[in-house]
Amino acid sequence: MAYSKKVVFWAACAGMLLFGISLISLGSVAAELREKLNLDNIEAGTLFSILPLGILTGSLLFGPIADKYGYRVLLSVSCVLMFAGFEGIAYSPSAGLLKIFIYFFGLGGGAVNGATNSLVSDISDKDKGANLSLLGVFFGVGALGMPLISGILKSRFNFEVILTGVGILTLAAAIVFLLIKFPPPKQKEGVPVSKSISLIKDNVLIMIAFFLFFQSGFEGIINNWTTTFLVEQYSIQQSYALYALSAFVAGMTVMRLLNGSILRSVQPGRILTASFGMILLALILLKTGHSITISVTGLIILGAGLASGFPVMLGFVGNRFNELSGTAFSLVLFIALFGNTLINYGMGIIAQSFGIQHLITFAFAETFIMMVLCFIILGKVKINN
Repeated sequence: MAYSKKVVFWAACAGMLLFGISLISLGSVAAELREKLNLDNIEAGTLFSILPLGILTGSLLFGPIADKYGYRVLLSVSCVLMFAGFEGIAYSPSAGLLKIFIYFFGLGGGAVNGATNSLVSDISDKDKGANLSLLGVFFGVGALGMPLISGILKSRFNFEVILTGVGILTLAAAIVFLLIKFPPPKQKEGVPVSKSISLIKDNVLIMIAFFLFFQSGFEGIINNWTTTFLVEQYSIQQSYALYALSAFVAGMTVMRLLNGSILRSVQPGRILTASFGMILLALILLKTGHSITISVTGLIILGAGLASGFPVMLGFVGNRFNELSGTAFSLVLFIALFGNTLINYGMGIIAQSFGIQHLITFAFAETFIMMVLCFIILGKVKINN
């Protein structure tokens, strides 16, 4: 029995939506967890540094597993790990156990994120970037919608009940994934070592990986440092600064929806050129503007500008390494997520030593590096095609 591309696509979208909901849910209960377990700032920081470690591990492992065994069991087991993580986070009596369950959640979530991207690339005969953009919309919907839902639920339920509910959703997803027919494995005998080495030696793949290294880091510093920048630089109220950050996610989500629909036929090179134009305009607005209106406008444009990076570049990876797409995606996403961690750490040092006002300067530097890499990548991809 052949699989249905539509069913598989919507299943992948559901997985990405769930990943977006899950990450926001976990972040929204951080304060309650600190209070419940009497954690100080250092203990809390150590605790939540486990999450990116788990996500990195899941991102590195999913590819070879998907290439050898397919997506069905991989996605199901990953959702079970997320379920176990949520239930453990909700009811762990100690910080030691909590670390284990946070790692489980990160491991499963990283695998779901990577596998759904690789899966959509695999089932897309053409327009891989456009379909990956649509997939990214669902992460944005989950990330935007969950704070509102969580705010409503917190007035009626404690955080343990909320986490349990989200965990049950991941368990339901695990069951659904087991019932769906997926594409067959591409490398049933396992991924040959020689082919794995060839990925590392591929200059284009490595350049794409480092483009996404900076792209992921760019998104990370905007998500993590924008509210502090707006409050300290422009004396914008904390609540308004948080709304401004939501505008960034909204801009990215809407642009990915446009890329996956109306702009589907536009060449990737033109999309990326327009994207850098929007990024530069947005950074100028954020640098020169001193009001919440200008800041929100800048962040909407910035989100739109950054929206195309991951889908377009992952589309290039899927086209270039069709038979080893999972392993190639693993390598690229691992380097990208490592960039998020490293660049955020670097921004922390800059903010501490020189001031938060250098956030925009740092972002301009990243933009320049990404533009150079993008120009080289587009030239290489065009030559190879």
